[in-house]
Amino acid sequence: MKRLDYKTLLLSTVLTIACSTQAFAAGTPCDKLSALTIPDVTVTSAGQVPANGFVSPGQQAPLTLPAFCRVQGVARPTSDSEIRFEVWLPAAAAWNGKFQGVGTGGYDGSIGYNALAEGVRRGYAVTSTDMGHVGGDLDFGQNHPEKVIDWAHRAMHVTTETAKLIVRNSMGRWPDYSYFIGCATGGHQSIAEVQRYPEDYDGVIAGDPANSRLQEIAAYIWFWKALHDEKGAPILNQAKLQTITNAATALCDGDDGVKDGVIDDPRRCKFDPAALLCKGGETDACLTQPQIDGIKKVYAGLRNPRTGEPIFPGFAIGSEGYGAQAGQGWGGFLVNPKIPMRSEAYTYWLFHDPNWDFRTFDFDKDFAYALKQIGDVSSTDPNLSAFKNRGGKLLMYTGWSDAILPGEDVIEYYESIRKAMGAQNTDAFMRFFIVPGMGHCSGGPGPTTFDMLPALEQWVEKGTPPQNIPASRVVDGKAQHTRLLCPYPQVARWTGKGSSDDRANFVCKVER
Repeated sequence: MKRLDYKTLLLSTVLTIACSTQAFAAGTPCDKLSALTIPDVTVTSAGQVPANGFVSPGQQAPLTLPAFCRVQGVARPTSDSEIRFEVWLPAAAAWNGKFQGVGTGGYDGSIGYNALAEGVRRGYAVTSTDMGHVGGDLDFGQNHPEKVIDWAHRAMHVTTETAKLIVRNSMGRWPDYSYFIGCATGGHQSIAEVQRYPEDYDGVIAGDPANSRLQEIAAYIWFWKALHDEKGAPILNQAKLQTITNAATALCDGDDGVKDGVIDDPRRCKFDPAALLCKGGETDACLTQPQIDGIKKVYAGLRNPRTGEPIFPGFAIGSEGYGAQAGQGWGGFLVNPKIPMRSEAYTYWLFHDPNWDFRTFDFDKDFAYALKQIGDVSSTDPNLSAFKNRGGKLLMYTGWSDAILPGEDVIEYYESIRKAMGAQNTDAFMRFFIVPGMGHCSGGPGPTTFDMLPALEQWVEKGTPPQNIPASRVVDGKAQHTRLLCPYPQVARWTGKGSSDDRANFVCKVER
């Protein structure tokens, strides 16, 4: 049994429990959980939900679920906090003895009902939070610095501590193991948990972790300027974006020895958008010189204009047009928005001025000011020793065709961890996987269907680190081909024998 260091801390938060000592030891009935009195927390409701009896807000069809206990509450760790959360508890006989926290997406203030449902189906007691606000607008943080901190990291930690206590009271014992799963903003939350609250979870999965948040927002302003003219009109359309991706894929698809419509590693691809320069007149099949110049700026990333120091990496070759139907590709975040994506974080959280003009942003002085004033919005500390030393395990992944968060940013964070902690110490608790051809958390032509939780459980509970992760490309419910996801810097390579659509014919290796 793993040592649960948070027991004493959480037990001390219980002031009154509306049940006898004997009843408590056996587990508190669901409808009695609303009687819990926890400092800075109000349990607003608790009740049983019958099998297939829950319909998510805004939906019509019920989720496929076993019967469970639904607990809702609000945490107020500061006078300006309003953190809503839910805890879903399976029947005691169906509980696997474990706890799971699930991440959110974007800047949305909402409960992740689908993720809660998946956790309960697996037998987990599971929790989700709205991170301290409602809706997707960023103006919630104007003149509310505590709400910004709640969103950045505190809400998930407070929710986690509270949820574990509710599990303890409901089930009569603490969970044996605690896991966290998130992608995108959920990946950011994963990294924030590991960095800032290493006692919260035994195992963490961090997908496409946007933990360099302030750097990313500054880069969105830079990328937007590169892909728009002086009047703010986009210089590229979706057809041209797809032309770029098609040309790059045609050139580099076979670099890994398999023709499968996927650029395995864009860093090895020698594609130059200048090869598409219009010769006669402009069409969607070619690029003008200003378009070529803008594309190269996006590939190159953002640097401090005074010092030349890198601030944020560029997007990968091949990410331009992938996933257009799902709102991914450069169109979704870089080209189509009327103003740079997420720049409102600077508008409301940094300058507190709804009339602030992003065009005036100084990538030297203003960026330094952002790091000083709202540095908690990013979680970039590479020293994860506290998490490692208590036995925690971390699986991190990203997609090469991600057009919201460049894969190179995740690579740079991983390399910073290895530099700060050493290769051997890093390998003792962490594995990092890059998914060729995957967009933002999903989508794209690569092997984007996989499940890392069983591998994480084996590592945490059995001490067996994953050698690879099986993955598939699924179309219309059928696997078109299967692959291995390999721990970085290893890559999956076809042996040359058997079908290249079968992962059994691939091996993980380091290429020099």
